[in-house]
Amino acid sequence: MNTKVREIIDSFERINEFPRCSGDETAIAAWLSDWAAQNGYSHRSDEAGNLLIDVPASPGYEAAPCVIFQAHMDMVCEKTPDSKHDFSKDPIRMVTRGEWLTAEKTSIGADNGAAIALGMVLVTDPVVKHPPMELLFTVDEESGLIGAKKLPDNFIRGRVLLNVDSEDEGVFTVGCAGGIDTLMTPEFELAAVPEGYVLVDISTGGMRGGHSGIDIGKHRANANKVLARLLATAGRCCEIRLMALRGGTKHNAIPREAGATIALPGDALTAVEKQVSELASEIAAEYKATEKNLTVKFERVTIQAEEQALTGDDTGKVIAALLAMPNGVLETVPGEIGRVETSCNTAVLGFEQNQVSILVSQRSSVMSRLRALNAQVEAVAAMLGADVKTTNQYPAWPVAENASLLNRCRRVYKACFDKEPVVEVIHAGLECAVIGSKYPGMEMISFGPTMKNPHSPDEKLNIPSMGKLWDFVVALMASFKPEDE
Repeated sequence: MNTKVREIIDSFERINEFPRCSGDETAIAAWLSDWAAQNGYSHRSDEAGNLLIDVPASPGYEAAPCVIFQAHMDMVCEKTPDSKHDFSKDPIRMVTRGEWLTAEKTSIGADNGAAIALGMVLVTDPVVKHPPMELLFTVDEESGLIGAKKLPDNFIRGRVLLNVDSEDEGVFTVGCAGGIDTLMTPEFELAAVPEGYVLVDISTGGMRGGHSGIDIGKHRANANKVLARLLATAGRCCEIRLMALRGGTKHNAIPREAGATIALPGDALTAVEKQVSELASEIAAEYKATEKNLTVKFERVTIQAEEQALTGDDTGKVIAALLAMPNGVLETVPGEIGRVETSCNTAVLGFEQNQVSILVSQRSSVMSRLRALNAQVEAVAAMLGADVKTTNQYPAWPVAENASLLNRCRRVYKACFDKEPVVEVIHAGLECAVIGSKYPGMEMISFGPTMKNPHSPDEKLNIPSMGKLWDFVVALMASFKPEDE
C-alpha cells in the first residue's frame, strides 16, 4: 500500500469515528468544518446542513475554472441481525482482508466516506497542483438526495462538478435514473383471534440484499416478496389472520429479512407447515445461483389473552397487494442487453396498531416510464384502500450533449493507464441529477473507487483502486492549468 493510499484510509478511519446515518450528520459536519478552519479554508453551511469548503488555487492555476469536488456525508447504516453495533455512537471498526477494506457485521460507509477522505488528502497535499476548488459535502443523500435538493441557488460558484460517488474504478458515469418513493398506509379494524386458533411466525432471511438500483438486475431475492409468497401459500390452506409484519430497512436497499406473525386454525397447522416448507424449497431452488444462504422459518408463538389480528378478508387484501406489487427489473434499455431502464423495489414493510405500511421505491432513466410505474404502484394502493404519500422524487440525469468534461477525463485516464475508461449511465440516483437541474450550465461527471455490495453488511472497498483513483484525480487537477488548454 503506497503512502497516499495509507493516508486516505487513515482519514477514512477518522471519518468512521463519527455517527453519520442519514439525518445524523451534525458531528461529522462539525469535524469537517474544524478541519477546514485548521487548514485556513473558508467554509459555510446552508440551512439543510450541506457544507461548502473553499480551497484556493495552486500558483499558476488562479485563472482556471473552479472545480467542485462533491461527495455526501451520510451513509446507509446496515448490520447483520446478530450485530450489537450502535450506529448512533459506536465507531465503525474497519478490517483489511487481502486487497479489500471491510467492517465486522456492518456496512463500512465507503459510500461515500472514502470520497471525503480522498478530497481532504487531495487539497492538503503540497505537491498536488489544482485549480480553485469547492469541496461540497452534502447531507441526507441516501434518503433520497435530500441535501442536494435543498441547496440554495447561490450556494456554489463552480460549474465543473466531479461527483465521487460511483463504485467502479475506471468507469465514468454520465447519466443516472430518476426515482420516486411511495408509502402506502392502509388502516384496518382489528378483531379478536378466534378460539382454537394458534399463532405462527413465518420468517425469511439470509439473503444478500444490496443497492436497489445497482444490484436490482443481479437476480437477488427480495425478502418481502418471498414472504408474500409464503403467506399466500398459507392462506390457500386455511383462513389466516395477520398480527405482525416486518421486512426491509431502507428505501434504497433490497430487503434481506422479512417476517410475519399470523393466527390460523390449530387443526390446519400441520398442513400449512407442510405447504410452506415445500414452497421454501422451491424458492431456494429458484435462487440457488445467487442466494445460497436463503432461509425460511416456521415457528409456533405463544398466544396471549385477548390477542387481536386483521380479519381473514383484510389479511387476504394485504397479501394480494404484496403479490401484485411490481418488483425487480421491469424494462431494459433497448439494444443494450442487461442494462436496466426501469425497476421497482418493495422496500419496507411494517404493522403498528391497526396500520400496515408498505414502502415502494421506483426508478427509471425515462421519466414517462417512471410516471407510468408510479401510477401502477398507486393503483395497487387504491385497491388496498390505502392512503398514499409520495416522497423522495428526483429527476433523471440525462446524458449531456456537451461532453468536454468527459473528453478531458478520457484523455487524462488514457495518459495515466494507457487504456480507455468505460463510460456508462447507471440505474441509481446520483446527486448530479438534482444539482444539474438546480444550476444550469453545470458540467458533471461521476467516478470513484471500486466497491462491492454497498448498502449492506457485506460492503467492501478495493484498496488498489484507491491508488489508481488518486493518480487519476491528481493528473486531472493538473490538466486544468490555463496554458495547457
